[in-house]
Amino acid sequence: MPIVDMPLNELKKYQGRNPKPADLDAYWDRALSEMRAVDPKVELVKSEFQTSMVECLDMYFTGVRGARIHAKLWRPKNVKEPHPAVVQFHGYSGCTGDWCGGLGFAAMGYTVAALDCRGQGGKSEDVGGVKGTTLTGHIIRGLDDCADNLLFRHIYLDAAQLAGLVMEMPEVDSARVGVQGGSQGGGLALACAALEPRVKQLAPSFPFLCDYKRVWEMDLAKDAYGELREFFRHHDPRHEREEEIFTRLGYIDCQYLAGRIRGEVLMFTGLMDTICPPSTQFAAYNKITSKKNVVIYPDFGHEGLPESGDMMFEFMKKL
Repeated sequence: MPIVDMPLNELKKYQGRNPKPADLDAYWDRALSEMRAVDPKVELVKSEFQTSMVECLDMYFTGVRGARIHAKLWRPKNVKEPHPAVVQFHGYSGCTGDWCGGLGFAAMGYTVAALDCRGQGGKSEDVGGVKGTTLTGHIIRGLDDCADNLLFRHIYLDAAQLAGLVMEMPEVDSARVGVQGGSQGGGLALACAALEPRVKQLAPSFPFLCDYKRVWEMDLAKDAYGELREFFRHHDPRHEREEEIFTRLGYIDCQYLAGRIRGEVLMFTGLMDTICPPSTQFAAYNKITSKKNVVIYPDFGHEGLPESGDMMFEFMKKL
């Protein structure tokens, strides 16, 4: 079997390369306190897209630092008792996608919510100087500022806040909420379940935002991780601050949040992935202590994984 990373037996033992900040737990406890102090001012607006069985709504809420965050919300009609919910996260620079994307779970009687990451391809604000989109460069936002201003800190909190808001909906059973996503969405599924430990199940596919130094050392700081190289080229061309920079990135490294996860995990990984290398994904997976399983695709990279959507759907049916 060709490999672009470690052999599978080594991946299953790998513990990551990126430095871990000494005050990581205090950092995230402080962040969660900030999130919980926010009045979300939830607004639900009926969408033009509707079906006979599912109500489709644009959901807006206020996240940390005052940004108005957008999510799509699907609510099944004529389902009386509290029911499960699934929260979905999209890939880097993308958006929530089409309304039809949430109808499968909603038709099964689930509430579905999908987050627009602030400043990317959807309707959520990035208030870091301007409102509206900044699209990319989000990993490095805040690297030369206070660590509490890292943009992905705020995005992780948006993910956890949305899950919590869904759990508070009277029609939702807060004990039966799952999260899922691929690439950036996979990383956000990990972060969300870590910061909102009531999440019952999570299904990340080839998660992004893990083990940044390993990406660098594999010479794969390109494509989705290309901004790491550009940051060094412009702001530390001789790598005199390399250890400091990677340690600061450790605050938003999903491998160091993974130990907080309490829900059951089903992860999907392609061993030929050169966008989010398998070792970076396993750095997070190997730190998860709850019930877990990983589905391996030996010949696939960062792409559609055959039947993974069906397996994910069956996994979420357990809710």
